[in-house]
Amino acid sequence: MNNYHINRPYAKALLLLAKERGVEDCVAEDMRLVESVWAENRELNAVFSNPEVKSDKKVSIVKALFENRVSEETMAFLVFVTRKSRTVFMRGIAQYYIEMYRDYRGIVLSDLVTHQPIDDVARKLVTQMVADYTGKTVELHDRTDPKMLGSFKLEFDGKMYDARLRTKIRRMRIEFAKNDYERKL
Repeated sequence: MNNYHINRPYAKALLLLAKERGVEDCVAEDMRLVESVWAENRELNAVFSNPEVKSDKKVSIVKALFENRVSEETMAFLVFVTRKSRTVFMRGIAQYYIEMYRDYRGIVLSDLVTHQPIDDVARKLVTQMVADYTGKTVELHDRTDPKMLGSFKLEFDGKMYDARLRTKIRRMRIEFAKNDYERKL
């Protein structure tokens, strides 16, 4: 559940605590783990959404899931959020923390979609080009889309470079529809 008014203050508080203790990188990795666990587990979401399940039971579930896998600060935060009955927002809090962490560290998230998997050389080239353009460190996520006919689509920092064949054909249709060469009567 994404609720800006709940997610933002909790994520901001966690980031402030992590900065104070100098563990913001570790907590960011922990929040990626928390986000993925909440995203992949529907049963977990159902349990934490159920008001009939007692808070102590929810805390024991959180401890069983994360106790030896996350830092001390993250564990304390997860227990705190659970006791405050905000676990239904845990995925959103984790996502917002990661977003705030990227801003804090000057990291831009970049998404590359291609028809076929790319090699390390191409990955490094794209990462370097985006880094040169934005002046930030790049976190590149690449994936394949077999429906894509050709070339690639790159999104970063609210911008998109679309070099797909489908897009080029659409642009050509628009240009031909203008018919600038036909005499007007």
